[in-house]
Amino acid sequence: MRPSGPRPPAGAPPPKKRLGQHFLTDPRILGKIAGALDAAPGATVLEIGPGRGSLTSELVRRGFAVVAIERDADLIPALRDRFPAVAIAEGDALELDWWALTARGAPWFVIGNIPYNITSPLIDKALEPPRPRQIVFLVQREVADRLVALPGTGAYGALSVGVQSAAKVERLFAVRAGAFVPAPKVDSAVVRLTPRADPLFSDAEAAGYRRFVTRLFSVRRKQLGRGLRIASGLSIEAAAGALREAEIAETDRPEVLEPSRFIRLYRAVVDACSDICWSMPAQ
Repeated sequence: MRPSGPRPPAGAPPPKKRLGQHFLTDPRILGKIAGALDAAPGATVLEIGPGRGSLTSELVRRGFAVVAIERDADLIPALRDRFPAVAIAEGDALELDWWALTARGAPWFVIGNIPYNITSPLIDKALEPPRPRQIVFLVQREVADRLVALPGTGAYGALSVGVQSAAKVERLFAVRAGAFVPAPKVDSAVVRLTPRADPLFSDAEAAGYRRFVTRLFSVRRKQLGRGLRIASGLSIEAAAGALREAEIAETDRPEVLEPSRFIRLYRAVVDACSDICWSMPAQ
């Protein structure tokens, strides 16, 4: 019986499990992913993890000025031979300076079929200033569901709040596991993030705000009257005062707060809290 599903090109290096490599080859799906960018021909597009170049080919065909970051040194020679006009940087996308690799001062975009094991850090990096015009990522379907989740739903959490505070998030379409080589254990989905011109938090607040949100969701089942004390180290009186200032009930839980209320609570806590609050471990 012939094997089903897409097959790797002859002579291509095998996928590396340690790098979380799952290659997508379906031209219809690749075209939809590339088409999800609201970018005109000539725009600078930074591709994270081009792999064997399947998505790169679609981006080049659309006339984008492509810059690619590839960690797997075994794949780079073939990429450079196939795409001489593409600037390919070898290295870890989490460590390289994306802004330095793109055309500074011009609008730029980010796209990629990214490894599941570093999805959240890559999204955080993509939303750091100076921010791209738009981000299109192929991610695990569960992550996509969390990114677009609404308050009060089971999928709503720290990732939902952190990203929605900085960007408009859209879940575009699903991609079945069988479309990849090798097939992952779960399905995927394409998400589009459009950074807000006026993010809810300032650049100076970003790290503290994300830490605060993560700590509150670590005690998501507790009412905020107690959960806030655990997450921040505030006294009973100070926590109650911060909640009053943010106009949030002590009986509310983190999972019902929309991002605009989270940032209001964070600022009230900062007003009431010294640096020791953020050095305490969440319990």
